[in-house]
Amino acid sequence: MSENRNTVITIARQYGSGGREVGMRLAEVLGIKSYDRELITMAAQKSGMSSEILNHADEKATNSLLYTLALGSSYYGAASIGTDVPINDKLFITQSQIIRDLAAEGPCIIIGRCSDYVLRTNPARFSVFIYAPIEARIRRVIERGAAKTEKEARDLISRTDKRRINYYNYYTGRKWGSPDNYNMMLDSSFLGIEGSARAIADVYREKVDVNNN
Repeated sequence: MSENRNTVITIARQYGSGGREVGMRLAEVLGIKSYDRELITMAAQKSGMSSEILNHADEKATNSLLYTLALGSSYYGAASIGTDVPINDKLFITQSQIIRDLAAEGPCIIIGRCSDYVLRTNPARFSVFIYAPIEARIRRVIERGAAKTEKEARDLISRTDKRRINYYNYYTGRKWGSPDNYNMMLDSSFLGIEGSARAIADVYREKVDVNNN
């Protein structure tokens, strides 16, 4: 199967929107693999670094902006990664390589990790952004047990989304959540997890049919 027929779904998500659950259910509906936290384990195996250390750096921008600017654009395409590269940057580079490899192997779902940007030149990329009203996200966060009160949930959502915004904007130079960066934007509170997964699956199948004709 040629690369342009290996349609890869990338999912970016607001915290509390259920984006991860949508991705996992979507994988079941389509019968393809999904990758989220697994990317940390794969990066640890590829880089030889500790999974625990990489977990702390996952989806977080490095603080060494001047270091990155000094290296220039060729930095992210480097074949090897020096020991003086910040952990966050090393993880981003390694995960990006893994994401491109997975996309070349066959259809799959990649959750987060700037995957829509990493695969921006892949004509078979299908990028999705999942969001939901703040009230729905607060309820979901509390139901999941990640927070006990509305204030705790609201603060957790704000911190997590801010981290994701900084991470995405830093490594891509684009604006996280902007419609310009995604093929589909979906309010998960409108259709629910199951309905959202099936809506994405319907569009996915249409794209695969187009690519195969």
